[in-house]
Amino acid sequence: MDAFTAGLLQRIKAAETDLTLARETGDDFLADVELAELEDLRRLAAEHGVRVEAA
Repeated sequence: MDAFTAGLLQRIKAAETDLTLARETGDDFLADVELAELEDLRRLAAEHGVRVEAA
C-alpha cells in the first residue's frame, strides 16, 4: 500500500470516528461537517481506485 492510499484510509477512519462522536454528543453542526468531509474523502478514494470498506 502506498503512502497516498494509507493516508486516505486513515483520514476516512478518523472522519468516521469523529462523525460517530459528533452524533453521540448531539452536535448536529459538527456531524454535518464530518459527514461532508467523509463524503469528499470517499469520492476522492473512488476517483483513485481506492477500495473503502463500509463502516
